[in-house]
Amino acid sequence: MRFLIQVVKNASVDVDNKTIGKIERGFLVFVGVCDTDTKEIADKMIRKTVNLRIFEDENGKTNLAIGDIGGSMLVISQFTLYADCKKGNRPSFIKAGDPAHANELYEYILSELRNTYNIKTECGSFGADMQVSLINDGPFTVMLDSEQIL
Repeated sequence: MRFLIQVVKNASVDVDNKTIGKIERGFLVFVGVCDTDTKEIADKMIRKTVNLRIFEDENGKTNLAIGDIGGSMLVISQFTLYADCKKGNRPSFIKAGDPAHANELYEYILSELRNTYNIKTECGSFGADMQVSLINDGPFTVMLDSEQIL
């Protein structure tokens, strides 16, 4: 499982020219799922994300987590996080998870963020053509890969 996390001043997602998700200060999180991912892996990725201390405190040090600042999350499914560009110039997405499996875990992640961690969480539309807008803060971007952190 891969999470690409961007600290944002605000972010939104549109589908068919309609805004379906919008946040102010917080994280824009792109989520990629592979076939070997499980709810247990998702739990560890969620916990790591929620506890990341990458917001500045009153001394300008990256010392605060998203809950400490009352931040929100915009979570977008993105199978292209599993792009394989080793051969040729056209990415292969064979490592990306089956859509049904990926959607199940994506919905699980959203539910956990909202219900277990009480994070205000907006989302995109799984599998849809989306337009994502954001204003980076920093920029500050972190890639979490379950193979590297678990």
